[in-house]
Amino acid sequence: MASDETNRSPEIRKDAIHNRWVIFSPARARRPSDFKSKTDPNDSKDRTECPFCAGHEHECAPEIFRVPPESTSDWRIRVIQNLYPALSRRLDFTDGENDGCSAALPGFGFHDVVIESPAHRVHLEDHSPARIADVLLAYIQRIEQIREFDSIKYVQVFKNHGASAGASMSHPHSQIMALPVVPPTVSARLNSMKEFFLQTGKCSLCQVKRDDLVIDESSHFIAVAPFAATFPFEIWVVPRDHSSHFHELDHEKALDLAGLLKVILIKMSSQLKDPPYNLMIHTAPLQLDSSELPFTHWFIQIVPQLTLTGGFELGTGCYINPVFPEDAAKVLRDVSVPNQR
Repeated sequence: MASDETNRSPEIRKDAIHNRWVIFSPARARRPSDFKSKTDPNDSKDRTECPFCAGHEHECAPEIFRVPPESTSDWRIRVIQNLYPALSRRLDFTDGENDGCSAALPGFGFHDVVIESPAHRVHLEDHSPARIADVLLAYIQRIEQIREFDSIKYVQVFKNHGASAGASMSHPHSQIMALPVVPPTVSARLNSMKEFFLQTGKCSLCQVKRDDLVIDESSHFIAVAPFAATFPFEIWVVPRDHSSHFHELDHEKALDLAGLLKVILIKMSSQLKDPPYNLMIHTAPLQLDSSELPFTHWFIQIVPQLTLTGGFELGTGCYINPVFPEDAAKVLRDVSVPNQR
C-alpha cells in the first residue's frame, strides 16, 4: 500500500452509479497481506462425493443444456436447474396481492446453476480465454431462453467463490436467477444513472476511466477500481462502448472480455491470497424502454470478501472502506501476469 496513506485525512465520496456515500478511512488501512482469506471448508470434501464432477451427472437436478450440445462424458459446461431453487419455475405467474401497505407475488422465476468445468479444482481463471468465453456465452444462451417468458423482468448472473462468499459447493460454478420483478437495488442504480444523464448529458459508466484507477484494459473493456468503491479491492469491468444489456455481447467481445477477466482474477488471487469473492453481472432490465438506453450501461462487479458488514453499514447504507481505490488499483496493476490474450 502507498506509504503516505496513513497521512491522509478521511474522505467521503459519492458513488454516482448507486447513489450512495462511501467513507474512506486511512486509519483503518491495511496492507494486502494483512487481509486474511477465509478457508473454504468444502475444499476438504472428497471430490468423489461432488455431484458437479464428470460421471455424477445423474446426481444433479435436470439439465437445461450442455456445451458442446451433443457431448456425453466430454462436456465442458453444463447448465442445470438448481436442486434447491429460491424460485419455482412451475408456478403460474399472476399479479398477486397489493393492499397499498404490502405486496405479494407468487414465487415464480428461474434459478439455474452453470457448472463451469467437469474438473473439480479447475477455477475460472485456470481456463484459457476461449474456455472462459464459452462460459460467458453459456450465460447469454440461457438468458436468451429466459427472455421468451414475458413475466420475467430481470436476470441476475452471479458467481460465489468460497464458502464465506456464499458458495455451498467448492466445484467451480455460477448461478442465474430470473425474477418477475426489477429488484430495488437495480431500480435505484438506474434512477441514479438517469439523474446523472439528465444533469450532464452523459452516461456515468462511459466516464469511468481515470488513469489512476485503471487496473488493466483490453480492446473492448476496461477494468477499474471504482472511484467510490464500496469494498476494499472492489473491481469493475466495463465495456468501452455504450451497451445496456450483457446478453447482446457477441463472440468477438466475449473472447476479449474473457482474456481481461482471466488477467484480473489472476491478479486478485495472487495479491490477495486467493480470497473468497462475489462476481456479479449488472445488466439492464429485460423490458427496457428505448428512452432508457442512453443512460444504462452493463458492467461486471467483483468483490473480494475481505471485510465484514457491520451495524453502521446496515443502519445507514453508507459503507466504510479502509483502502483508497487509487491504492488498490496500483497494487493490482503492478501484479505481473504473463500475456493471456
